[in-house]
Amino acid sequence: MIPRLTVALTIDHDAISDSVRRGDPPVKFSHAEFGPRVGAKRLLDLLRRREIPATWFVPGHSLTTFTDDTEAILAGGHELACHGWFHEDFAELSVDEARDVLGRSVEAVQEVTGAAPSGFRAPYWSLGERTLELVTAAGFAYDSSLMADDYALYRVRQGDRHSTVDGTTWGRETDLVEVPVYWAMDDWPHFEPGPGRSGLSAPSAVLEIWTEELRYAYEHAPGGLVMVTVHPECIGRGHRMAMLERFVDAAAALEGVVFERLDRHVEAWQNRP
Repeated sequence: MIPRLTVALTIDHDAISDSVRRGDPPVKFSHAEFGPRVGAKRLLDLLRRREIPATWFVPGHSLTTFTDDTEAILAGGHELACHGWFHEDFAELSVDEARDVLGRSVEAVQEVTGAAPSGFRAPYWSLGERTLELVTAAGFAYDSSLMADDYALYRVRQGDRHSTVDGTTWGRETDLVEVPVYWAMDDWPHFEPGPGRSGLSAPSAVLEIWTEELRYAYEHAPGGLVMVTVHPECIGRGHRMAMLERFVDAAAALEGVVFERLDRHVEAWQNRP
């Protein structure tokens, strides 16, 4: 039976991987370290108390450096998915570099779970022209980096061509499933300062956005998926954890809503008549 609505909590456990790659100064390293030191523990506790299965997108460096977190993620029954190695921007990698990062990431997950990972999410949601071709070749069942839908999964196309002279030619549909993302459903653009944004939004404002998406999908997209993306070093602050728990309460209060890992939701979607 297809649920009225599925809610997915997805956690990008970047930790210090990005800071290692960039050679960040100490304060930025410390901000990143808050993720594994504090934020991930709070998220795992919330998921345990509410009996919610989640998907953790973990860079290879985080997976192999913060092994206690990796063990706790698996012990909690959560999905372990790939998110680069040092949180690389795949749009800046060569084909060989991207293939190597994907291969190392898959092997690292296999080593701790005994099975190949199902999902990939590009760091920064940034893709090169051939990234998803390489993701498919690496054996992933789904990607979660694109934005062409909101509550519905779809299959990734390869070979789209766009030209101001010849117009648009659509490529072929592939077996790779897309689980679409969006900035407004991610904690980072709301809470963390960055180019073109002040960050540090009031949690009440973010809660309003997320719950209105939830309610709209419940009314207008039966059988669909509402997904939020959070980062332990960001959402793990106390006032933001309180907001996340209120969002979970709002979802749980709706009849027919279930929480699920992405791999299981994708598998169920593929098996629908």
